[in-house]
Amino acid sequence: MKYGKVYLVGAGPGDSRLITLRAVELIKAADCVIYDGLVNPALLRYAPPAAELISVRKRTGPNPANQQTVNELIIEKARRGKTVVRLKGGDPGMFGRAPEEAKQCADAGIDFEIIPGVTAALAAAAYCGIFLTDRDYNSQVMFVTGHEAAGKEESNIDFELLAKFAGSIVFYMGVEGLGEIAAKLVENGKAADTPTAVIANATLPTQRIVKAPLNRIAAECDSQQVKAPAMIIIGQAAESDARFNWFMNQPLFGQNIVTTRDIRGNAVFAENILAHGGNPIQFDSIEIKDLTGDEEVQTVLQNMDGFDWIIFTSANGVRATFEALDTLGKDARSFAQAKVACIGSETTACLAQFGIKADFLPTVYTSDQLAEQLARHTSVENKKIALLRSAAAPKNLADALTKSGAIVADVGVYTVEPRKGEPTGLIEQIKAGKIDWLTFTSPSTVKAFFTQIRPDLISTRGVKVASIGPVTTEQLKKLGVNVTTQARTHTIDGLTDALIKESDKESEIAD
Repeated sequence: MKYGKVYLVGAGPGDSRLITLRAVELIKAADCVIYDGLVNPALLRYAPPAAELISVRKRTGPNPANQQTVNELIIEKARRGKTVVRLKGGDPGMFGRAPEEAKQCADAGIDFEIIPGVTAALAAAAYCGIFLTDRDYNSQVMFVTGHEAAGKEESNIDFELLAKFAGSIVFYMGVEGLGEIAAKLVENGKAADTPTAVIANATLPTQRIVKAPLNRIAAECDSQQVKAPAMIIIGQAAESDARFNWFMNQPLFGQNIVTTRDIRGNAVFAENILAHGGNPIQFDSIEIKDLTGDEEVQTVLQNMDGFDWIIFTSANGVRATFEALDTLGKDARSFAQAKVACIGSETTACLAQFGIKADFLPTVYTSDQLAEQLARHTSVENKKIALLRSAAAPKNLADALTKSGAIVADVGVYTVEPRKGEPTGLIEQIKAGKIDWLTFTSPSTVKAFFTQIRPDLISTRGVKVASIGPVTTEQLKKLGVNVTTQARTHTIDGLTDALIKESDKESEIAD
């Protein structure tokens, strides 16, 4: 059997958006992904469904993986002809075990490539607004490991050299030995008041930064219970302007925000939250079930050219429709004789992906406004209109269009079902006061969520609730749930804006 190939790939520092294009390309083509504990699990979504995903947590603590075991695993998978992606936190060549893994591949006659990644030192500094070099005062930077190989009789770190070094010194994996590192530097002549910064969980919404003089930094980190993973930056660079700390100055930074959509919808919303510094906690409360195999739906899809208007009220309806058209050997040309109306920017964007530009959007994204404004925009009397949407959608839109004289085919191309999951972890986080926001984007997400978690648990723990619009808000109120804020524009972007505005209000009160 022909051997497979091994790729030693840098996954970046934590924020899943910092992975390289080449790394994503390789994960998408992998038969087997072997990943470290510091790799963001979100990156595994790029792997093919059939790919084997193997965790080899190689951080200090209980049961870390033995490196020789990892080496043997890589070789075993490659010898079976698999394309192996060895996914490593940060950059594979920076204070990691990539040299040993590369040697094992070379010794076994297995082809390999090394794919660089964004290393933690550079990312941590950038996400705190720290510039490791500056043309005015610093032209040097040194990277040092704070965690040398086990069993070494003598350290290779030259603290006398480091103490004399005038540039920025960055220690990897040194937080557990921070007191000893600081003491040795001072003993060898480094000024005790040298500015020092320790950045924990760099590039993540849980990022923390502690600053203190070199001789006090260990005590300060102890008092604030700073744990690994963390980077240590020593030198004038650590004394950065607080205004440069762009990441932690974002409006949603540090807020734990639960999204309650389906798995695909949660991923979209999570990107919005991350883009504003928040920590998205994805709770898949519902599942989207396709209904396009139904005989009535098939009849409508086969005869799309018989309608004057096609109306979509969600991106799920768009996806279900076009996936079904594809199986029928059809595409966007099926819409050639009809005009298209829809609700919401997400639905509009989804249509655009399939080459369709909506002919009409209401100014307010609700079904009632769509019916009212469409009837004002054009006469719908005796017009054939297909509503391609959820089978569980309220009948108000179909009824209003019928009342205006339209001939309506209300077709459920998908349905929404509660997802049976285990909410224990989320319940514990709510009880511990670790959840800031619950967000809801439809009545179905409300119903599904509160069949698993008691409404009174939310109110007694001070969790705030954000709703996408009036129909969702009404469902929440029926269950006795107090709504903190409702989006003015009934879209994911609008809901994100509502969260930001509430955050701004709280900041003003705090000031």
